[in-house]
Amino acid sequence: MLTLTCPCCGVTAEETEFAPGGEAHPKRFGPDSSDADFEGYLFARANPKGVHFERWRHAYGCGKWFLAARCTATLEVFGTYPAQTTAPPADVIKKIKTKRPEWEGYK
Repeated sequence: MLTLTCPCCGVTAEETEFAPGGEAHPKRFGPDSSDADFEGYLFARANPKGVHFERWRHAYGCGKWFLAARCTATLEVFGTYPAQTTAPPADVIKKIKTKRPEWEGYK
């Protein structure tokens, strides 16, 4: 079972206490972007086997959104961090690279 720690209130719990919210850090496009770019932003999401960055909400706790880095194959959580963060923190990236040296990095 997936176990997450809410960075807002510090509670560690199983995934049933949280609600998934999709991919974290999607590339947003402005008003001058093409229709294809906007369509990709709305409907195309990464679904990798391996390291993935996701949004989660502490539904049965503080109710706040946060981001998590985890492996979709093993359910290993590398870290969680506040939703207001625009890119994964350096400590989370370091933890991923330590356990997955072949990982190509955050894109």
